[in-house]
Amino acid sequence: MVPARPGRSPEPPRRHRGTAPEAAPLLPAPRVTSAGCRKRVAEAEAPRAVMAAGPGRDPPGLSRNPTGTARDSLGVLRALLVAALAAGSCHGNSVHRKIYIPLNHTAPCVRLLNATHQIGCQSSLSGDTGVIHVVEQEQDLEWALSKGPHPPYMVLLDGNLFSRDVLMQLKGSSRISGLAVAAASPAPSQGFSPGLKCPNDGFGVYSDTYGPQFAHCNGSQWNPGGSGVSYEDFPFPIFLLQDANETQLIKECYQAHNVPGPGGSAPQFPLCAMQLQSHMHAAASTVTCMRRSSLQSAFSINPEIVCDPLLDFNVWSSLQPINASGRLQPEQRVVLAATRVDSHSFFWNVAPGAEAAVGSFVALLAAAQALHRAPGAQSLPRNVLFVFFQGESFDYIGSSRLVFDMEQEKFPLRLENIGAFLELGQVSLMNNSELWMHTDPVSRQNQSVDQQVQVLLSALRNSSSSSGVSVQEPDVSQPLPPSSFQRFLRSRSIPGAVLSDHRAGFRNRYFQSIYDTAESIGLRYPEGLSPEEQLEHVTDTAKNSRNSRNSRVCPVLQALARVGTLVARALFSLAGGQNGTESIRADEKTVARLLFGFLLNSNNSWFQSLIKPDQKGILGPFPQHYVAVSSPTNTTQLLQAVLGNLTGVSANLSREQCQNPGKTPGTQPELYEYWWVQGPLDGNSSSRVPGCVRSGVRLSPALSPAFELRRWDSREFSTWTESRWKDIRARIFLVASRELELLTLALGVLVLLLSLLGTFLINSKASLLFGIPAPPGSSGY
Repeated sequence: MVPARPGRSPEPPRRHRGTAPEAAPLLPAPRVTSAGCRKRVAEAEAPRAVMAAGPGRDPPGLSRNPTGTARDSLGVLRALLVAALAAGSCHGNSVHRKIYIPLNHTAPCVRLLNATHQIGCQSSLSGDTGVIHVVEQEQDLEWALSKGPHPPYMVLLDGNLFSRDVLMQLKGSSRISGLAVAAASPAPSQGFSPGLKCPNDGFGVYSDTYGPQFAHCNGSQWNPGGSGVSYEDFPFPIFLLQDANETQLIKECYQAHNVPGPGGSAPQFPLCAMQLQSHMHAAASTVTCMRRSSLQSAFSINPEIVCDPLLDFNVWSSLQPINASGRLQPEQRVVLAATRVDSHSFFWNVAPGAEAAVGSFVALLAAAQALHRAPGAQSLPRNVLFVFFQGESFDYIGSSRLVFDMEQEKFPLRLENIGAFLELGQVSLMNNSELWMHTDPVSRQNQSVDQQVQVLLSALRNSSSSSGVSVQEPDVSQPLPPSSFQRFLRSRSIPGAVLSDHRAGFRNRYFQSIYDTAESIGLRYPEGLSPEEQLEHVTDTAKNSRNSRNSRVCPVLQALARVGTLVARALFSLAGGQNGTESIRADEKTVARLLFGFLLNSNNSWFQSLIKPDQKGILGPFPQHYVAVSSPTNTTQLLQAVLGNLTGVSANLSREQCQNPGKTPGTQPELYEYWWVQGPLDGNSSSRVPGCVRSGVRLSPALSPAFELRRWDSREFSTWTESRWKDIRARIFLVASRELELLTLALGVLVLLLSLLGTFLINSKASLLFGIPAPPGSSGY
């Protein structure tokens, strides 16, 4: 290999066991100056010289006998050898930096597994290397796939060309060793969704025994733009380049070394190459990897776990306090309001999910706050339960676990306690402020269920008249879209509805992709605003007033605060409230803060004031909402803190009392959770005003029952796992021709052989060269 560019920093340390390759700043590595090297060499020489002279002898250069001269000479040689090694260690790190340029802002495609197969990407054990070829137009692929004389190639692909057709061409070629994708900016106008056309197929309610005419999205392609590439298995690594500067650096290296010559002639060496390393430990399926991990855990002191289940926690709270360790009476009825929290994309931990998840759970958070503030809410005949499900992108992990816990009586509610179910689906891209009320046509064939569904739909219609949102019902024969509600219907016929901005197929053209961002739902800010001003700015997306000049018609920019108002009023009515719904209104400032915090930057002053002092690490820019394998995730912890703030009250307790409420009389820890939070800044100082918050927000497991039951081949529950890996890294460098590499190797071997020969000759002639007398022979008597 030939050195590329000097002066770049080394790669930051990577985390293991299925954790993120951290996007660390490009900081220079510690350098050892030449003066420092000379000091280390001098320190190494001194003791060696003294040792060579021996006790009671003069130092080298002053001995007066032949033996001393020889020993002193050998001592000098040893000292010089030590000095050379010390000098080499001083410059070794610098040589490494001159050869490799690390790419620190990348996101890999990793391997996921379920009961039947594996999906995703992986590299060889030491990483895959190839000559870089930039593809900005589809015809550029021909050089890498057939014409180029220096395979294998590492393709740098423009984000607008990242499609199923292109990926399948690359997958079918042995000339491709990997793929780096430069994110398109702006997002592809034609849309891009790597998810399935029928999300979570086979794990909803519709099957061969329940609504077979609707099974496998028959007649209803909910995600018509889905290419399904996220669920393909690729034999080479695929990385996302998240930094435009690093992408430009690769292109400059390509332009300088790899561009074909006139007439398509081969470029001259050295060539710019890239190495991508993302070797995955798990293979085949969840059944295989969990069995391997289980055997390792049973018979090894240091077991090597190769995969981990996707898991996290559901977040739930209630309008009126519920005893978390008790059980509701069978005759008690609760209105359950739910939505999903997580999203997914082709690349690991890049899941902004603006329309897929964030818009809906922000609207439900705003509704929860509005309902808690409503007069008489605490005395309503029915309680309201708010649930935020995790892992729904992977075959309904969170909702299936909650249903399982209810059936096993491991949750305060049973399924029979649910009187009505209202779910928020994708609601951020309403057309003309219109929402669609989806219901299950199969369960509605039961007259009793249908009557209760009609009551639910009537409450939504009545609440919409003054909230600024109109609601419509699609054809009664249309099935439910992919939703958590389906998992509840698998166990019990429950009256319910799913609110969404789409009548049939998703309006979201970037479902489960890296482009499902704040920009895709129209969340923009005036130029020149600081982050704190953006936090407080009520954007067009968050407008609630019907008279706002920017919210006359909302084809793209959505009124999420209106959705929160609609939901809060409907829940109040379903819970038995009679009058006073006009005063219930979602706070548009809260919606604006939530959108900014969960889509752009969670490290803002409001979120900082809501968390515990030891949770500072969960804050950061561009939050991601992937369910992951370590729990609770940052999103779950922030959601818990925000929901506690919006629905809780301040408690007059000291820090010790707040953190140990069971020791304080009257705190009722079985009904409430207590959080000691950082609080807001104290004026203009850097100190904060901490306090204690009391709320009913709690967590419940979002681990698939398949892993509780050790049924890793289950077709009833989600079985998704994530492979572990050792190292994730990407780097570029210059590579010499094969001939030059072989010549360098041959010269190295020749030098080694000559050195060995020289050492042998010097050692055999040491007495002649250094005047060392031959050892005395045996004495005879």
